[in-house]
Amino acid sequence: MKKAIYTAFILSGTFMFSQEKSPDTVEGSATKEIQEVILKSQRKKQFADKAVYTFDREALEKARYAKDLLQTLPELQLDPVANTITSTKGGATLFLINGIEATDLQIRSVMPGDVVKVEYYDIPPARWATRADTVVNILTRSAETGYVFGADLSAAFNTGFVNGSAYANYTKGKNNLGFEYSINLRDYDDRRVSSIYDYRLNGKQYRSDENRTDHFGYTFQSIALRYTRMVPEDYAFQVKLNMDVFSRFSKGIGQSVFTMDSFSEQHSMFKNNGSDYVIPKLDLYYSKEIGDKDELSLNLVGSHYTTNTSETAKEWIMGSGLSVYDNDMVLKAKQTSIVGELAHTHDFAAGKLSSGYRFSVTSISNDLNNLAGYSRYSVNYLEQYIYSEFSGKIEKFTYRVGAGLTNIHNKSAANTFDEWSFTPKVVLGYQLKNNQNFRFTGSYSPVSPSSNALSSNVVQLAPNIVQRGNPFLKSQQVFSNNLTYSFSNKYFDFNAALFYRYTDRVINQYYVQDEVSGGYALTYENGKYGQRYGMQLTGSYKPFGSNLLVLKAVITPTSETIRTGRDMVIKNNYLGNYFVLSSEYKSFSVQYQFNIPVYSLSGAFLNTNENQNNIFISYKHRNWTFSTGMYWIGMPSEYKTKSLPESLVDYRVHTQIMNNKSMFVLGLSYDFSKGKKTELQRKLNNETAPAATF
Repeated sequence: MKKAIYTAFILSGTFMFSQEKSPDTVEGSATKEIQEVILKSQRKKQFADKAVYTFDREALEKARYAKDLLQTLPELQLDPVANTITSTKGGATLFLINGIEATDLQIRSVMPGDVVKVEYYDIPPARWATRADTVVNILTRSAETGYVFGADLSAAFNTGFVNGSAYANYTKGKNNLGFEYSINLRDYDDRRVSSIYDYRLNGKQYRSDENRTDHFGYTFQSIALRYTRMVPEDYAFQVKLNMDVFSRFSKGIGQSVFTMDSFSEQHSMFKNNGSDYVIPKLDLYYSKEIGDKDELSLNLVGSHYTTNTSETAKEWIMGSGLSVYDNDMVLKAKQTSIVGELAHTHDFAAGKLSSGYRFSVTSISNDLNNLAGYSRYSVNYLEQYIYSEFSGKIEKFTYRVGAGLTNIHNKSAANTFDEWSFTPKVVLGYQLKNNQNFRFTGSYSPVSPSSNALSSNVVQLAPNIVQRGNPFLKSQQVFSNNLTYSFSNKYFDFNAALFYRYTDRVINQYYVQDEVSGGYALTYENGKYGQRYGMQLTGSYKPFGSNLLVLKAVITPTSETIRTGRDMVIKNNYLGNYFVLSSEYKSFSVQYQFNIPVYSLSGAFLNTNENQNNIFISYKHRNWTFSTGMYWIGMPSEYKTKSLPESLVDYRVHTQIMNNKSMFVLGLSYDFSKGKKTELQRKLNNETAPAATF
């Protein structure tokens, strides 16, 4: 009877659709505490800020590596296009191995038998809360001498789609050496873009109806070499060298019908753009145990590189060849980034105290040619964060209370913004039964504008339409609350969360009249506030109590509102959805993913999320894995954007990548290991700022 009730409940939810990113959250409980309370016979143990998963012998035998184990978690899924693990709830996910930040290839290098348990933080610890919505920490057994290596390749035969990677690790004594390489290549020659700009200017009605076909693509390569030395109960040291190589291009030609009142004419156009960068990065980490109860950790990350971005767009009247607009933009941005963090932990009898200081400095020197002429200017971004948190447990209550100070200091040629903010955080948990609990989280934090939003750049989008940044933007202030009920047993894993997120000085993109160009400009402002609230239902159902058949679902009714700087109220409601149906039988596995895209609010626009209708199959034979799949079955990948009724410009765009339609992919991978790896239980993980483009 219970099975029938669970089945009816999860299937009834398939008629509701939604999607929502994870809200801001707070730190998790200590590993030491988990080891004391978790039972080997339990597959899941729920805490106030995370869930801890263990795996039975059958799951360990079927998995090729730790990455396969992560797919079985109800909150995680495999993205078949990028071949990476992501959260079913959306948002950014950070992966760790024994506390150290790990790449997808590092997760592959961990053999299933070495995995003790996996910590899934849907409320990330303070040191990661500003970087990720979800944190996954894989805890492994102690190190032994050994080596591991592997490689994989998957590609489509009828279009430019390639994912490839290789990795190797060697451990001897207290020393470990690791190497990784990955490449993602896309080269599509049939992207179709239809867009409309409709607006009233100087008493006349204008409309630009454009249809364009693009040849576009990108290549991303990542190379990493790392050395680790770990002396148990004493110190750990790691040096890691990364090199990220990226290039993208887009070449489009098309026609448009330009209308002014009752007069219309045929236009031709081309739009080309591209960018490239090579990012060398040095990451140093050191931790030292001081006595039995204290640990001090230091992390320093630095990078220096140049990003080249160019855009050329021309539109002219067919027949006469008379130019309508001519846009040339060349941006060379030299960027230096340094991130440093010092952290200390102390174990008390009643709980654990964590404190730290982190700073992030980014300096960008811009050499720019655009519609406004030639300019050279520099911008500097500084963010400082001082934090302290205490976590403990009193019978069935678990708590974590934290407080911090955040300083954002953004300086450009046009403006300087400097502000200190108090950032409190709290998480409370109450265990009803072994498999049921309630959790409440609350946080308040500032969010700095992106470098693109603060940019002084300007580019032409269409006749009478340009795009500008806004150097005068202030940081957003985000207040987030969540109340979550969790339930799990052999067949069912379920979370129901009520969420409310209020953003003061919300950054909003919108159209304004542009005095310089005489038309309209798409730019940024600090609106008065934004808010988002609703309910998120996530879960998985196993009718046979195993991975023979698993249904995962995410359902989130959501309401969102923005009050602009002009005191206009923008509202949007949506019911998104995401579903995964998977099955594992002996050496075979199959997975099907499906969603119905919905419109969500993004400044002056409503954007759809990417459509999904994918199936992929794999077969494991010893160290080899053979895979195949078809992505976007019967449909191209598709993206839609439309402006709101309040917008000065009525803008709509519909993009389809026809190369993706029913894209058939074959893959092959080989993985081998002997012995175990040295894994560093690292307490600090930082990342420098992303490349500055526009």
